[in-house]
Amino acid sequence: MAGAIIENMSTKKLVIVGVILLLFQAFAFMVGGLIAPSPTTAVHYLATKCVDKVKKPQQTKWFMPWGEKKCVNIQSFDEAMAKGIEANNIVFAVHIPLPNKEMSPWFQFMLVILQFDIAFKMYNQIADGALVHIDVGLAYRDDMNSEWTEMAHSLEQRKLSCNFTATKSHENEGRHYECDLLPFMEVGSVAHKYYLLNIRLPVNERKKINVGIGEIKDIRLVGIHQNGGFTKVWFAMKTVLTPSILIIMIWYWRRITLMSRPPVLLEKVILALGISMTFINIPVEWFSVGFNWTWMLLFGDIRQGIFYSMLLSFWIIFCGEHLMDQTERNRFSIYWKQVGPIVFGSFCLFIFDMCERGVQLKNPFYSIWASDIGTELAMAFIIVAGICACLYFLFLCFMVFQVFRNISGKRMSLPAMTKARQLHYEGLIFRFKFLMLVTLACAALTVIFFIISQVNEGHWHWGEHTVQVNSAFFTGIYGMWNLYVFAIMFLYAPSHKHYGDEQSSGQCITGDAGVNIGEDMQLTTTITHVDGPTEIYKMIGKEAQE
Repeated sequence: MAGAIIENMSTKKLVIVGVILLLFQAFAFMVGGLIAPSPTTAVHYLATKCVDKVKKPQQTKWFMPWGEKKCVNIQSFDEAMAKGIEANNIVFAVHIPLPNKEMSPWFQFMLVILQFDIAFKMYNQIADGALVHIDVGLAYRDDMNSEWTEMAHSLEQRKLSCNFTATKSHENEGRHYECDLLPFMEVGSVAHKYYLLNIRLPVNERKKINVGIGEIKDIRLVGIHQNGGFTKVWFAMKTVLTPSILIIMIWYWRRITLMSRPPVLLEKVILALGISMTFINIPVEWFSVGFNWTWMLLFGDIRQGIFYSMLLSFWIIFCGEHLMDQTERNRFSIYWKQVGPIVFGSFCLFIFDMCERGVQLKNPFYSIWASDIGTELAMAFIIVAGICACLYFLFLCFMVFQVFRNISGKRMSLPAMTKARQLHYEGLIFRFKFLMLVTLACAALTVIFFIISQVNEGHWHWGEHTVQVNSAFFTGIYGMWNLYVFAIMFLYAPSHKHYGDEQSSGQCITGDAGVNIGEDMQLTTTITHVDGPTEIYKMIGKEAQE
């Protein structure tokens, strides 16, 4: 009967495979660090205060902050008061991008953050729980001489969270509050060259609209989009990695189907892991360059969620099917207690994503964090997902502990065997432990990537070269998971080495001379035997007694 490649491959060949994978891993980091630019770019905008002299609510005129058709603008609200211009006739206009530049589909998405510059006034302070009502419109065009076409329009509310660090007195009037950044807009594709935002802050004292929000001086926006150069490198990586994973997956399953027995649970889970990796690899993003697919961000989140859910489930089943003295195995139903929290947590995150980016497909200005109810709902989903993640971690730690304790117990029987047999089993035990440590290292690198991406400034200077740290981790972590899945499918595919029929039964057979003719039976993988390694443990104990 055929064992797994990891069981039958010589140490020399295994080291060669490991070195090759390590070189590819280093190359994946270098692609992002030395070739790709920073993943994203942030551009700061200051809104221009345009004057709308027409008071018709059905007016569809768009106000340009600069250019040949620029609006009539004012520099400050003091000027507006001097000219008798009401707050309802002021439109904050922002053109994206800045003059003499244009947007590109390679930017992939556009995220806009809002910040108010609010001055402190004794007679006009910010009230507790103040809400800003925003009447905002988004338009686009692809030619500087064409008319603007409305893309979205919405009436939004944003809760102010401002702090005045100085003493609230007449002496400090005019100093600005320190206000938190507010989520404002997110568009899932950048299909047009030019975008225009017109923002109004309507005032209605009778309805308490925009009352108690302080004296707003300016509106600042921060536009964030993916760098076109990074997008091209990212697409190239996905295009190269897709066929590699697809080919190894087909090769792996072909070897499984050539065996005389049906596939066991671990084999099916490894195939499912390969399918999920292929699903996340397929570079459908190429189409987003030519089509206005605003759902690509949501689709990317779903693909990533499916892969990580499959990966977490794989680790549980991988530990459970290896070196665990349990009476039942090779059935998915026995892992429902461990896999259940993974599925439930992933479902909660999916609902959260649909409540945010799903709604943004219709209204790019929507944010689940804009209201107290939305914030509580979002936090509830995140907390539930976090609890499920903690439960998963405890289950996984317990199973890994059981695996290693089991290994230690079985190694006590090895000194009673022949030297050759000891070396054989020691090698198998070492390979399994090494694979588990590699798995933990991959998970640790993923966590480190998340932390560095949040706190690092983005690049290091190394001599004359600039290393883009965030880009290196993006491409490196993505390449790492591809290499990990590739290695799992390759090492756990059935080997081309076969054994006799009397050995394929999974029993230890002893000849007349007392020589065990089943000494080549494998130890660490259940894919060699449907009954799992429990029977092999019994065999080791019997050999030790003999």
